[in-house]
Amino acid sequence: MKKKALISACLLGVDCRYDGGNNRMSDEKLEKLKAEYELIPVCPEAYGGLTTPRTPSERLDGMVLSKLGADVTAEFQKGAQAALYLAKLFGAELAILKENSPSCGSGTIYDGTFSGTLTPGDGVTAELLKKHGIAVIGESKI
Repeated sequence: MKKKALISACLLGVDCRYDGGNNRMSDEKLEKLKAEYELIPVCPEAYGGLTTPRTPSERLDGMVLSKLGADVTAEFQKGAQAALYLAKLFGAELAILKENSPSCGSGTIYDGTFSGTLTPGDGVTAELLKKHGIAVIGESKI
């Protein structure tokens, strides 16, 4: 039986990015993953009730703020909880998440200034999954 892994839905080609697009990985990378894992797509921002498209958001001082200044922390936390629930439900020990995202980024995220500047840190979902013992990697690590 294959191991199970969460994967950001945008990496599979689902149009759920903030701008309505996706970040589909190459067919080669996807085939490699599918050979080893049963992939469970997740989009924490959608699970948290945010629309697609939506105003871009970034983490700043423990909060998640939209570019227009709205506090969307609760939506990001709700989505993270949903992703954790699915990981536990399916027994996933790995999550392959979209790098630099305020939800899914692992190790680096945008710094909250909307200037394209990266800073050390994790997105809300990546942080929660890690706290519960689930390994998190970005798509460039495939």
